[in-house]
Amino acid sequence: MSATAPTCPHDLCDGSGFVVDETTRVAAPCRCRPQRIERRRARSLSAVIPRRYQGAWFDRPPVSDMPPPQVHAVKRFVRDIDANLNAGRGLWFAGDVGTGKTTLAMLVSRAALDAGRSVAIYSLPRLLTEIRATFDADSEGSYMDFLDRLAAVDLLHLDDLGAERSSDWVLEQLYAIVNARYEDERAIVVTTNLGDERVKEQIGERTFSRLKEMCEPVVLFGEDARAPFA
Repeated sequence: MSATAPTCPHDLCDGSGFVVDETTRVAAPCRCRPQRIERRRARSLSAVIPRRYQGAWFDRPPVSDMPPPQVHAVKRFVRDIDANLNAGRGLWFAGDVGTGKTTLAMLVSRAALDAGRSVAIYSLPRLLTEIRATFDADSEGSYMDFLDRLAAVDLLHLDDLGAERSSDWVLEQLYAIVNARYEDERAIVVTTNLGDERVKEQIGERTFSRLKEMCEPVVLFGEDARAPFA
């Protein structure tokens, strides 16, 4: 195995994605191979934990200062990250501005990346900007390939759900992405500052209904922890 080859999360292969039978010298696909293929397909998606959240973890502020019930819910999810992603289970972080929703969501994305899973991390406005760029590039193949990769990653992390001004085009794109992941039982983590009724107005009832079925709610309320510096 080369020094740069990723290790097998199942400790079955040498990082190549194949297991070699020492008797027959025949190579068979390892259990990790589908994940490796998806990670390669997802490389052009945003899968980097932003610098502000790279040092965040459960045992240090601000997470250690957050309400214990919500933190424990995220801990449970992270502890069984593979099982949750395999089952298409996600989390819906809702509540007031500055209460730590994005920080907790980033812990989930970090745990998925650490487990060798493919992840795409986007604020909703940025995601729609990238979709517009592929759509406007006059290449339908590029547009469809981008949507296919968004649908296929193990975890899609959407920040600021409902932040984009609603339009028929926005509703169509959101529904296409969420419905594809709903049908394939692929996990989504979302954050939003809006209440359920307002989110439903912004993203459409069909998309809202699917997300609510896919995601366990984690609700945070309180004062803006970023004030007065925000």
